[in-house]
Amino acid sequence: MTDISTNTVSTLATAITCDVIAIEALTPSISKVILSPQQPAAYHAGQYLQLLLSAEDKRPFSIASIAQHNQLELHIGTPAGDNWSGAALAHIQQQHRAGLQVMVEVGLGVAQLRLNSQRPIILLAGGTGFSYVYAIAQALSEAKTSQPVYLYWGVRQQDALYYQPQLQHWAGQADNFHYIPVVQQPTAGWQGRTGLVHEAVLADIAALEDYDIYIAGPFAMAGVAREAFAQQGAVREHMFADAFAYI
Repeated sequence: MTDISTNTVSTLATAITCDVIAIEALTPSISKVILSPQQPAAYHAGQYLQLLLSAEDKRPFSIASIAQHNQLELHIGTPAGDNWSGAALAHIQQQHRAGLQVMVEVGLGVAQLRLNSQRPIILLAGGTGFSYVYAIAQALSEAKTSQPVYLYWGVRQQDALYYQPQLQHWAGQADNFHYIPVVQQPTAGWQGRTGLVHEAVLADIAALEDYDIYIAGPFAMAGVAREAFAQQGAVREHMFADAFAYI
C-alpha cells in the first residue's frame, strides 16, 4: 500500500516500538520485513501501519501478517525510481544495522476483513497489494470459515509471484480456497492466466452481487476494478479498499 493518508485511520491506531527481526529479498525489487512489536499490536486483518521515519514523516504499508502471530510482516516494493518506498526501506535497514528499533502506528484503515459476513469472498491484489489480501486469507483460515474464497493476484512478470508455492499449497489443501495468478507480460513458459487481473474476475464470475470484494494495489487499478465490478452487479457497500477514499 502506498499514498494512503491518515484520513482513514481507525480508532484503534496505536504507536508502538518494534525490533527489526529480519529483512529478506523476495525479488530484486521487493523485500520482506519482519518486525517484533514491544507492546501488543492491536489491529484487524486488512488494516495497515505507518512507519515513522520522523514525527512528521509517516509512510503507510499493508500488514501481511495477522495479530495472532505477534509479528508484523511487510512487503516493501522498491522499483527503480521509487524514492518513497526506498527511503522507508533504507530507514529500516539503517536502524537494523545500528541495532536500533523502529516506530510504527498500527490499527489504521477501514477496509479490514468483515468476519461476520457469510458471503463468498474475492481477494483482488495488484503487485505488493498482495500483502493486504494475504493477511485476510490467513485470518479466514484461522477462523476456519467455510465460504468460498477466490484470491486473484495480478503482476507484470511471473517472478513477482513471490508467495506462489505457499498459495498453491493452500489451494491444494482447502476445498474452499482458490488461487488465480494473472500475469500481464508472461514469458513463453507461462501456462496460467494473462492480462489484467480484474478482467480475469469479470471473465470467471458473471454476477458479482453475492460477493464481498477486497481490493489492494495501485489506485488506478482499484478505481477501474470498482467501476467494472459494479457494472457486473457488485454491491458498492460490499467492496472494500482504503484507496476508495481517494479515487
